[in-house]
Amino acid sequence: MSEYANADLVEIRRDLHRHPEAGWKEFRTTALVAAELDRLGYDLALGSDALDADERLGVPSADTLMAAEERAREAGAPEEYLDRMDGVTGVVATRTFGDGPVVGLRVDMDALARHESRAEDHRPAAEGFASIHPGEMHACGHDAHTAIGVGVARAFSDNGERPDGFDGTLKLFFQPAEEGGRGGFPMSRTDHLADVDQLFAVHVGLDEDTGTVIAGYENPLTNAKLDVTFRGAPAHAGGAPNEGLNALQALAVATTNLYAIPRHAEGTTRINVGMVESANAQNVISEEATMRVEVRGESTELNEYMLERARQVVKGAAIMHDVDVETALYGKTSTFEADDDAAAAVADVAAAVDGVTDVRPRKSFGGSEDASYLIRRVQEAGGSATYVGVGASNVAGHHTAEFDIDEDCLSIATDTLTSVIRSAQSDSSHP
Repeated sequence: MSEYANADLVEIRRDLHRHPEAGWKEFRTTALVAAELDRLGYDLALGSDALDADERLGVPSADTLMAAEERAREAGAPEEYLDRMDGVTGVVATRTFGDGPVVGLRVDMDALARHESRAEDHRPAAEGFASIHPGEMHACGHDAHTAIGVGVARAFSDNGERPDGFDGTLKLFFQPAEEGGRGGFPMSRTDHLADVDQLFAVHVGLDEDTGTVIAGYENPLTNAKLDVTFRGAPAHAGGAPNEGLNALQALAVATTNLYAIPRHAEGTTRINVGMVESANAQNVISEEATMRVEVRGESTELNEYMLERARQVVKGAAIMHDVDVETALYGKTSTFEADDDAAAAVADVAAAVDGVTDVRPRKSFGGSEDASYLIRRVQEAGGSATYVGVGASNVAGHHTAEFDIDEDCLSIATDTLTSVIRSAQSDSSHP
């Protein structure tokens, strides 16, 4: 029996919000979603059958993944689906109703690695559904996205009967590890996308009021995240500092010089040093220091320019302080443009959806998004795609400890996406 069988979308969203799982650790989320989709009659591809596990980026250690899976098991995740996942999260659900077009919906499932607010005016804390996992929080709305994906699946279940107005195949992509740009590429490398005629992705919030629908977000910045490890030699900071090779000093120089990378005349570029660590005692010369660097660019070429310059900077800092340095790509995204027909289809139906007060055809996306890989895969194969925004009057910014949404967005997004999928016609299929 699916734990979500009798739960409405708000209840599902709040359950997921209370049990957040950061990227590649979404074992409970995947298993519960799979159980509900199985109940609804969908064919399931789980774990390595849903994505190319060898192409994953930023995968936590084996011990971390084992602990996350055990935590999910203890929290009641269905054993049947945990076993089928074989240590890899993610699910693709498929159901065929006729010979018409193949329509896909992509939603992401992961949480962020951050603590959630316990302030009295933070609704999840006040109403008892704040995160129970220290250091993990749904601070970007992916709990809502997952619930919306379940809502769309339900709208097309109909006890095995063909839904009115749709005679094609529906594919639901529940993607892990969006944060950091780690899960979209491996999911895009599978054959699940090869026959998709039209793909929709969705995001709630984005500082838009509830009732607003953006039919085509596009042009996100490309992005790359680089893990950097400096390794030196320890020494007593008071007794023999000359015998040490200071990894932290190299990191400090690299941090300053990374921000000095010249901006490019051909477009927007960004850089940020987010995470730094040097777990050494105060009286010991630092033997190891780590950092995570993020670069962005308006185009793939600009992103590669920033990434290459960043690698040069950290190498130079290592040479300057006579330490070793290693770099590893943690995550990466691409960019895309929304297709006219897909965005127009959303705009055409959204105005008639209960609760929608404002429909906008297009808007540039200020951040980065790894749905870009799924979108581009569909477009390259001759299909079309768009990225849909649904306002949620978020009371605080995305990725903050106080983030929350107006849950009315759940029904608005579900109804909009259900309507646009039902409107898909046979003549939209691949040539």
